[in-house]
Amino acid sequence: MKTILSIALVLLALYLVSEAHAVQVKVQEGDFVFSLESVKKLQELTESSSVNGKQNPRLTSTSFASVCANPSLPQEFMPLCMQRGASMSLSRLATVPIDICEICAFVACTGC
Repeated sequence: MKTILSIALVLLALYLVSEAHAVQVKVQEGDFVFSLESVKKLQELTESSSVNGKQNPRLTSTSFASVCANPSLPQEFMPLCMQRGASMSLSRLATVPIDICEICAFVACTGC
């Protein structure tokens, strides 16, 4: 009986640990909510779309238009890209501090 109880406790502990890792961090921008992984991808795209490497693509609306047209952009950004003022929202998302967001110390990040 002790063996069965011990196995049950170990299985319960493994289940609880696996559930803790399943929680996803979400980043909110206005009425939109995006996964942290998608925001990371957006940041990679904005950094790679820099024309000459010196210009900050996060500050120009034309670079965000090209980011929205990029097929690598996660689909969850498409409704935002269709909104008026999308470049401002995308620029804010592109500057979210990911390292702080991963520990949920940033107000726009939830889900830890």
